Amino acid sequence: MAAAVPVQRGAAVGSSRIARSGAQARPAAAVRVSQRSVVTKAQQKREMMMWEALREGLDEEMERDPTVCLMGEDVGHYGGSYKVSNGLYKKYGDMRLLDTPICENGFLGMGVGAAMTGLRPIVEGMNMGFLLLAFNQISNNCGMLHYTSGGQFKVPMVIRGPGGVGRQLGAEHSQRLESYFQSIPGVQLVAVSTVANAKALLKSAIRSDNPIIFFEHVLLYNVKGEVHPGDYCQCLERAEMVREGTDVTIFCYSRMRYVVMQAVAELEKQGYNPEVIDLISLKPFDMETISKSIKKTRKAIIVEECMKTGGIGASLSAVIHESLFNELDHEVLRLSSQDVPTSYAYDLEAATIVQPEKVIEAVHKVCGVRAGV
Repeated sequence: MAAAVPVQRGAAVGSSRIARSGAQARPAAAVRVSQRSVVTKAQQKREMMMWEALREGLDEEMERDPTVCLMGEDVGHYGGSYKVSNGLYKKYGDMRLLDTPICENGFLGMGVGAAMTGLRPIVEGMNMGFLLLAFNQISNNCGMLHYTSGGQFKVPMVIRGPGGVGRQLGAEHSQRLESYFQSIPGVQLVAVSTVANAKALLKSAIRSDNPIIFFEHVLLYNVKGEVHPGDYCQCLERAEMVREGTDVTIFCYSRMRYVVMQAVAELEKQGYNPEVIDLISLKPFDMETISKSIKKTRKAIIVEECMKTGGIGASLSAVIHESLFNELDHEVLRLSSQDVPTSYAYDLEAATIVQPEKVIEAVHKVCGVRAGV
């Protein structure tokens, strides 16, 4: 596979200069106040919703590189089902924001062809579950063409869209496709979780020469947070340390990051000190970060919204047991969704996925119940 375009982790490309004209004629204190006040928009940390961060990242990359284009259902005139391309049609026009027919296998295949011939397409699935209709194009074309062409072609494309269990969306709109795609050779899987990493990772994915399946959770689009200032890109293969701890490592990704942190708030009151790591890269795993944490805590819990059979947790658990078995003081515990279609009924839907109480119970099992709990 062609190597991904190198992106310096945490680097802001280009720094704005602070005006210093006339500084000698003013007192030092006045100069310091003036310098603090002259802060460009690119340097400021700004709060926004995740859909706004994704939109801003998309806009910046389309402006930076004329080969970047977006295609999918309602991404143009309508602005996307979750507003990620809202308003960009007026700026870039029909050919760079292409509204497609309701035919996933057709426009996914068109995206692969566009990538082969020099463009950097972003293909949006209105719902990730619908992309199963294009599974052949993703697996046999997108993931394999670089190999089967003997390196003559590369497929620099991003396949993105909303997925996960929402609020009573029913089984067909509550798909978690990580487990479907993880076994496809030649593709990377990235799951975003915060406003900051959503924008930074999308920018990196667009610049990568590898095909990226980019998972956004339907319930996180309205999460608020700050974005990094400047042209900030984040490493696609690096996990994110959410909370450092010593008792047990809890691995999670996407919306389960918030479920885990709800549990951690209660666990802290009970005297536990868990370490929390957001995987972000579901393929390949960041084994450097994973290994370092397990060697410290010697215990691991994996929390995912994916199904337990054949899920991301199953793969990660197998890798941990194979490569870090002697570092463990307890078998790895997996908390996953039930292996059933997601119910429309609210209570049954909630029972299908992992709740904070289950995480607390798992920590008690692995670390032992503390006195007074």
